[in-house]
Amino acid sequence: MGEPLDLVFSALRERLLRARGGMEVAADEPGNLIVKTPWIEPGKKEPAWFGAVQRKKNYVSCHLMPLYALPALRELVPPDLAKRMQGKSCFNFKAVDPGLFDMLESLTATCATAYATPVSAIPHRED
Repeated sequence: MGEPLDLVFSALRERLLRARGGMEVAADEPGNLIVKTPWIEPGKKEPAWFGAVQRKKNYVSCHLMPLYALPALRELVPPDLAKRMQGKSCFNFKAVDPGLFDMLESLTATCATAYATPVSAIPHRED
């Protein structure tokens, strides 16, 4: 089962890298891509997490932290993509799905635009 998940990881990795805007790659290794912001997270001493693609045993996860930090962005998640959502900022996939991956790439680009400014400077509501 490894090969199909490797294809899913590769496809999601490519899309996150394309849509990340000014976000910076913090880790890029087999089965694990981590992208962080260029700005320091309020209250921390390191850049905030923007997103990640991680290969798990039975699926591949794509995390988009702006969906958690800025809840209004969750309203932009298309219904078909929302079916793959776990929690507030994670999407899980077991197979390559170009249509859903296109939606996710577009959402990622929107999140990158929203995160171009440090979260502390962006008006948002608390959950």
